[in-house]
Amino acid sequence: MTHSELKEKVKLLPFAPGIYMMKDKNGKIIYVGKSKCLHNRVSHYFQPLSSLNAKTARLSMNICDFECIYTSSEAEALILENELIKRHTPKYNIKLKDAKSYPYIKLAYDKPFPKITLSRSRSSDKAEYFGPYVSAKNANEIIDTVSKTFAVANCGKDFEYGKRICRPCLFFHLGQCIGPCSGKVTATEYQDIFSEIRDFLKGDYKIVLEELEKKMLDCAERMDFENAAKCRDRIASIKKLNEHQNIITDPEKEFDVFGMYVGDTASALSVVFIRNGKVIDKDDYVFSSGEILDDFELSGFIERFYKNCGHIPKNILLSFDISEEEVSRLTESLSEIKGSSVKITVPERGEKRVYAEMAKRNAGEAVRQKAEMAKKDEEILVKLASLLELEVVPERIEAYDISNNGTDDMYAGMIVIENGKFKKSDYRLFSIKETDGKQDDYASMAEALKRRLAYLSEDAEETNASFSQRPDLILLDGGIGHVNTIKEVMREMGQNIPLIGMVKDEFHKTRTLTDGEYEISIAKDMSLFTFIYGIQEEVHRFTFSRMDASRTKKVKHSTLEKIEGIGEAKAKLLLKRFKSIQNIKNSTVEEIATVSGINTELAERILDHLNKN
Repeated sequence: MTHSELKEKVKLLPFAPGIYMMKDKNGKIIYVGKSKCLHNRVSHYFQPLSSLNAKTARLSMNICDFECIYTSSEAEALILENELIKRHTPKYNIKLKDAKSYPYIKLAYDKPFPKITLSRSRSSDKAEYFGPYVSAKNANEIIDTVSKTFAVANCGKDFEYGKRICRPCLFFHLGQCIGPCSGKVTATEYQDIFSEIRDFLKGDYKIVLEELEKKMLDCAERMDFENAAKCRDRIASIKKLNEHQNIITDPEKEFDVFGMYVGDTASALSVVFIRNGKVIDKDDYVFSSGEILDDFELSGFIERFYKNCGHIPKNILLSFDISEEEVSRLTESLSEIKGSSVKITVPERGEKRVYAEMAKRNAGEAVRQKAEMAKKDEEILVKLASLLELEVVPERIEAYDISNNGTDDMYAGMIVIENGKFKKSDYRLFSIKETDGKQDDYASMAEALKRRLAYLSEDAEETNASFSQRPDLILLDGGIGHVNTIKEVMREMGQNIPLIGMVKDEFHKTRTLTDGEYEISIAKDMSLFTFIYGIQEEVHRFTFSRMDASRTKKVKHSTLEKIEGIGEAKAKLLLKRFKSIQNIKNSTVEEIATVSGINTELAERILDHLNKN
């Protein structure tokens, strides 16, 4: 459609809320947006190009059609917009990382013996939540460190004073857990330790240290030197842990700070989380030069960010200006989601301006690091394209490997390298089904590639966001035989994608590459060798780990199903409850009997069988 035709189409739009999807000449969605008034918002893109900023003008020139979905409210439009951006990954939208939510550290007090765990959401319960943290890894590291520092259990078991749950584990003998499973620790003693943990996570280090020092002196006066030494060690651990915390200011302050940096080739938003007066984490979002960063898109990004994050602080600081209209709309939307008032400000002076500048510097550093990494990655990809005589620099590479447990659990793994980086969200695993129980790597690889390449055919019945992207290069973990087998598959399917085998030596390390006819040495270029070796190791790790997980699951089930009275359903329930055979073996008859369908007699039989075998 011409711009004149599109303008006429805009006139038919209602003054109602909804989402709009802009499409290019191939019908591909290149931008998704939402509005409480579709008519006004969509017409904005068809103004004279001179009145639009450069990025919006570039989008406007590429719009050949648009489609709208009407909703009953702007809140409903936000949910739909978020889902459509995730599904279609439009070129001009700034995108959130694909995560369900940010994790929190949760202190649960619903039982006499409290627990410290990781939580993906904040519930309206009696528990206390600390965070959010950017990744589960960060939160788990803090949980692990705090658990060992304060010597509390991190095994997930339910404890009861005066009752021995199980034999104390290695952490007890290492002095990293006081062993509530022994039945010798009172609930009061345990709750006192959690009070210290709570103060510590809040940043009240001085209070924790003062209480411990007082307790240490009291123990020393009573000549209870063992407990005095424990207090001394805990004080040392807390002081060491405290050295790594970045204390900012007033411990009552809680807010998020968004800093923005706009460069010639890329831009970034950095979000700094400040809780209880200290920086606990930060996250960076780097955008390409084509992604639009106008007021409307930035406020939409912040809305989607908090929809995923799960927790909205009372105060949000911005290092950049957006229009009063968008600030008002965003404030109203976030306040409605939170259920209480939210304040969004762009500080001009004072300590809040310092925080905003800090976030802005983080964003600038994220762009700089991204540029440096991209430069190195591009050099590697250019080298690879030159060595293999490819027509284009391979932006998307797919690598395949086969792993099996004899004739059982046969899998082909696919990993994706996009712009020189592993893109784990696009990893896939193919369960091999058509080799008639024979261990045949060539047939297994052929089956996997047939199923994958089917998504690229014009008459493909199914669609898949990652599979619809055509790879610039396919790498196979194998030699000439593998390459020639898959070349034949490609000929049959009418595909012509550069195909290379990664040949291993007798030590299972990368030796050369092969195009099915000649071997190509990569030994002289260390950076290229390291790049290919990393791909080969990653595809093997991914494929083997998935195969091994399947094998282990079957072994666990078969072990339990040998016990009289245990079938597939009960074995599944036992493993769901206890996670492993060893945990079942370390449990009591009473604990096992709590599983649905298992009585005391059967529980005794289970323990007897596991102890004998």
